[in-house]
Amino acid sequence: MSSAKVVVVGAGIVGVSAAIWLRRSGFEVTLLDRGAPGEGASYGNGCILASCSIIPVTGLGLIPNAPKYLLDPDFPLFLRWSYLPKLMPWLTRYLAHANAEDTARISKGLVPIVGDSLEQHQALSRGTRAEKWVRPSKYSFVYKDRAAFEKDSFAWDLRREAGFSPEIIEGHAVQDAEPILAKDMQFLARLDNHGFILNPGDYVKSLVTVLEDEGGAFVQALVKDFDLSGGEITAVETDQGRFECARAVLAAGVWSKQLTDKLGLNIPLEAERGYHIIFKSPSETPNNPMMLTAGKFVATAMDQGLRCAGVVEFGGLSEKKSPAPLALLRKKVKSVFPSLEADSEEEWLGFRPAPTDSLPLIGEIGSSGVYTAFGHHHIGLTGGPKSGRMVADLIADRPSNHDMSVYEPKRFM
Repeated sequence: MSSAKVVVVGAGIVGVSAAIWLRRSGFEVTLLDRGAPGEGASYGNGCILASCSIIPVTGLGLIPNAPKYLLDPDFPLFLRWSYLPKLMPWLTRYLAHANAEDTARISKGLVPIVGDSLEQHQALSRGTRAEKWVRPSKYSFVYKDRAAFEKDSFAWDLRREAGFSPEIIEGHAVQDAEPILAKDMQFLARLDNHGFILNPGDYVKSLVTVLEDEGGAFVQALVKDFDLSGGEITAVETDQGRFECARAVLAAGVWSKQLTDKLGLNIPLEAERGYHIIFKSPSETPNNPMMLTAGKFVATAMDQGLRCAGVVEFGGLSEKKSPAPLALLRKKVKSVFPSLEADSEEEWLGFRPAPTDSLPLIGEIGSSGVYTAFGHHHIGLTGGPKSGRMVADLIADRPSNHDMSVYEPKRFM
């Protein structure tokens, strides 16, 4: 089987990771994408390899506070109200997980995907042209004071249970550690053994070249359908022709839903609209990537400038940017980095693939020979290499040390 042909659909971080690990296992691999590699959510993220990102958006307090959040112009949660009728079935199932039991369950499911992110990225890129983009670092959560940190105790208890115990920095020592921060930011919870990607888009492009260096192929093509006429995958049909294969991996992020529908698999998946702003040639940058908890955004110094990414908006796949999320992000950035100046700014909008239970779909669809590797919500860059390795192991029939049933693609049926 290891010499069989595998087609991987989607040239983001998850897809290219799967393709590389499959190629290293001896498979003949073709990676397909309708666009250039690394141009979707793999481009427009916070750059952070956030191993501690094991808390779903549907944490405690979301249900009682959701109406207030949506109506509060200073809270980073937005909804395009015209989209609400279409969103409601998904939203109802999504909010049903906003309780302690489900949050703890989802958190445990996320740990194997992201918990060793830096090591997984290093293993994927070591000795290749992509290695230069991976940088080890600390990762700081910024709070106004200890009281704000202690309000997050449920999340931190889950992180500690997973092995993430922070170093605490308080008072004036906060500005000694991170001079960029406003004086009223008086508490840091800082974690070791994290990292960031200096330029996620170029990193993914480099990984695609690594795949080609190692004997794989990349073809820009729009996938239209799968040939399952014999009950098992035999080819992937595209606008560039037919690609014969014995196995296929669907790793196209939010666009995967259109293809799973063709496979008779109705996944409750929505696009979470994510924004970032890059402040070009910034006057100052943080010493380490950080999560600004009050504004729910992350800030990372990368090769294009200071990237600030965050804000949650639900409103479908329209590529039109909403002004309010970007205005709020700028306001929050100014409040925590009051002395920051930049030569120019670059805005971005993209789409995170959000299943109702915040867990990715990794596994074979029945006995079709088609495997899923999508639905990573906020953890795509962080968890891409591990997810790719997991699906490659499944195809290579290598036993997993993890309970893969939690990622079962047919779990919603």
